[in-house]
Amino acid sequence: MRVGREKKIPLAPEYHLIVTEGTQTEPLYFGEIKNIINGKFRDRIVLEIAGIGDNTENLFLKAKNLAQHSSAAIFRHVWLVFDKDDFPDEHFDRTVTLCESSCTSETTWHATWSNQCIELWFLLHFSYLHADLHRSEYWDKLTEHLKNLSAGNYYKNRKDLYNLLRPFMEDAIRNARKLDEQNAGKPPSQSSPGTKVYQLIEKIYPYL
Repeated sequence: MRVGREKKIPLAPEYHLIVTEGTQTEPLYFGEIKNIINGKFRDRIVLEIAGIGDNTENLFLKAKNLAQHSSAAIFRHVWLVFDKDDFPDEHFDRTVTLCESSCTSETTWHATWSNQCIELWFLLHFSYLHADLHRSEYWDKLTEHLKNLSAGNYYKNRKDLYNLLRPFMEDAIRNARKLDEQNAGKPPSQSSPGTKVYQLIEKIYPYL
């Protein structure tokens, strides 16, 4: 009698809290990721929107409060997702430092910043971009790429963005990591273009 191969059951991901500064684009994008993973492993991803009209340091404080008072199990990872935009350099860098100093043996805090904005992460799905462009130029470039996919224009609250970008995710990770290497030694406020979103995606990629 032949014995069939045992089916491998993937280990459930650790508990993650994702707190976003953005109120539209980021929640829709990461919300799709949350739905996919939680559909396979219940309640492993918690997504909170905490950036309404706030600066980056207040965003950190709100995330700290959410992590401490959540009814979920202890979060192994807290991801603070925020953009440089027009925030002062010192506030931006200070928020990164706050995340680094908040790490414990139980919870790792991640400053998941983008300089200048998360649309850089979206662009990196299509090509490597190292020119320090103003974020206003990202929209036209994203529209150009999306039109090549017959997907119309880019706008901030597109609900289908994750699914459109998903086939190119490995390219985005590779391009973002390359930017990270280029920005080595620079403070986050001076790392433009640059993004740490790829670190979050890399961590949960096996469950997508």
